[in-house]
Amino acid sequence: GSTDISEVGSVVIDEVHFLQDAYRGPVWEEVLIHLPAAVQLACLSATVSNAAELAEWIESLKGATTAIVEQRRPVELIQHYLLAERGRGEPTMLPLFVDGSANRYGPEFDAPERRHEQYRRGGRRVFTPRRGDTVALLASRRMLPAIYFIFSRAQCDEAAETCHGLGISLTNGDERRRIDAHVAEHLGGLDDDERRALDVDGFVERLRHGIGSHHAGMIPAMKETVEACFVDGLVKVVFATETLAVGINMPARTVVIEKLTKYNGETHEQLTAAEFTQLTGRAGRRGIDDIGHAVVCWSPWVRFDDVVGLASSRSFRLRSAFRSTYNMAANLVAQHDRAGARDLLNRSFAQFQADRDIVRLAAKLERRGHRRDAARRESQSDYGDIDGYRAERVAKKAASDARRAELRHELGRLRPGTVVAIEGGPDHGPAVVIANADRRSGRRLRLVGASGAVVELDERSLTALPDVVGAIELPSPYAPNRRSFHRAVRDALNEHSFDRPVVPRASRAATRHPVEDDPDLRHKLERAAVADGLDREIDAIRRRMDRAEHSIAQEFDHVIGVLSELQLVDHDAWRLTSDGQRVTRVFHENDLLAVLALRAGVFDGLAPADVAALTSLLVYEHRSAEPAAPPWFSSKQVGARADLLSRCSAELTAVERRHRVTEHRPPDPGFAAIAHGWVVGEHLTEILDEEDLSGGDLVRTMKQLIDLLRQLASIAPDTDTAAAFDEAAVAAWRGVVADGGVGG
Repeated sequence: GSTDISEVGSVVIDEVHFLQDAYRGPVWEEVLIHLPAAVQLACLSATVSNAAELAEWIESLKGATTAIVEQRRPVELIQHYLLAERGRGEPTMLPLFVDGSANRYGPEFDAPERRHEQYRRGGRRVFTPRRGDTVALLASRRMLPAIYFIFSRAQCDEAAETCHGLGISLTNGDERRRIDAHVAEHLGGLDDDERRALDVDGFVERLRHGIGSHHAGMIPAMKETVEACFVDGLVKVVFATETLAVGINMPARTVVIEKLTKYNGETHEQLTAAEFTQLTGRAGRRGIDDIGHAVVCWSPWVRFDDVVGLASSRSFRLRSAFRSTYNMAANLVAQHDRAGARDLLNRSFAQFQADRDIVRLAAKLERRGHRRDAARRESQSDYGDIDGYRAERVAKKAASDARRAELRHELGRLRPGTVVAIEGGPDHGPAVVIANADRRSGRRLRLVGASGAVVELDERSLTALPDVVGAIELPSPYAPNRRSFHRAVRDALNEHSFDRPVVPRASRAATRHPVEDDPDLRHKLERAAVADGLDREIDAIRRRMDRAEHSIAQEFDHVIGVLSELQLVDHDAWRLTSDGQRVTRVFHENDLLAVLALRAGVFDGLAPADVAALTSLLVYEHRSAEPAAPPWFSSKQVGARADLLSRCSAELTAVERRHRVTEHRPPDPGFAAIAHGWVVGEHLTEILDEEDLSGGDLVRTMKQLIDLLRQLASIAPDTDTAAAFDEAAVAAWRGVVADGGVGG
């Protein structure tokens, strides 16, 4: 309805395959549906094989549409296969294709058993080329600059450090001076402590020798420095994760892909043909190179024919991600009558495709079932029940987490003056608790022993609660940081005699599962995990088949049912309530939970830092394989509000289940302490030293948090709460968060 677009004549949708992105896709599809027919539309992509289907749908919306498919690449691309052999000085580079066909010698290098890092071939050992050797080979063959894709942030940094440590230098004096100018421009605003926390000096030293890394764990300013130097031809090799393949203009002469598999958080999956094409699409600079090169490294996990299949595939079927979100449903109620809303949904690309999917999905379901059954068979062990062993490991981890939570609670009850028995070490014997602090990293105790030495214990270093053997009255005045106080405590302790408890602490005898004797246990656990992943994929396919049999409009009805039950929509009158109006103005995956939290008063009466901490529960999602740290809040009141938010979430989940709507993501407190610390002004170094967090993750998550804080400031019904949201957003917009562009 905006008059700002009344004069628009054309709209270009670049990278139109992002219609299948879970978050951007539905918005882009809405744009396509709503555009006036008179506006000319151009959609561009290098990875859409069903262009005719997409064009047919657009034609149903806008009228005459032409699909233009160009098969010729602007810069010719040569595909290579790279491997190392023991005894050879440099890696061996084979052409992937010869005269348009797969190299017939390639399969000779397939590992007979794909679970070893190297294997023997004719008395020689074949293995994945070392990164330094690969860079040296590319330099000798004039195949730089190169982007070297490694699907691990830590490995990207390690690869750059390794190459620098090997003495690889790819720049001259003039280039290093120009690199210094880029560094001064992009990183000059960092102070000494920030440079130390982010290892900027090491990063710059590698950059000056033409070696860089680029990944989402870096702050935007560091990534921008790499990008600027690479575009200027100053950095010759960049070790990067796949995020570099999207949205950043950094073409190279050569692209190296170290592995064709990447970890998705649960299992290792092979790249899709579309992902492979996106990565290799960086190879060959227009107007500079006549030929671009794509290099795939040998791996024991991927056969040569699989590499050929990826490199030659042109199967990139675009699927709509259009779905009825709460925000979309509320806006449809606000802007359309019932018939108009359903008509818009029935015109979606998702509905267009749904009617064609049933037969194809049934065949896919059968194939996945065969693969799942094969993986289950391969996971079985002659030594015992592999599934029982896996369940036992899960149970042990849960029990360990519960013991740690119990230990944290019990440690919190040890007040200053309590005497406990310390076992082992030079301070063995009774010791007095002089301080008990609840830190973000866990509960921490300071004690004074009989020798007067100060001992520090934290929950991570303890496996059990120390035995309490008594208590003494601490000297006055209470000054736990002074040595004179420590001496006085020592003297008071030594005036008493404390006996050890007569009941010995129960020992836990370690039991060994027979499956642990299986020499192939790791491989079988991996196959079991693959089977679990296929089970989830099979369930997802069945759900898609169910959805395909129901219209998008029916899904919209279910969403309206949720909004109606929660009194955000008056279904009979087809209008929004005041809370429903707020949903139309929240553009976030947790839009409805945010509005329900406002209605429940979760954020009312709190300081800006506490408001930021609680809002982060809607933004953050713990994705590490490592267990999350215990949550930390600044006060019991804020912890109680977090519990209230969790209850709102649980109530919403129950309503979603009743109406068969995809359940929202529940609150996650993993970023709350960081958000609080940043808003109250803690220095970057304090947060990075204390938390298991990269600078890039801090910046990216904080920007997402600021965006939601600003949205909630504009809709909060209480003026003081709105001001707290606004103040939190302003306070958070500082330092590295405010300096760089949006993190990728």
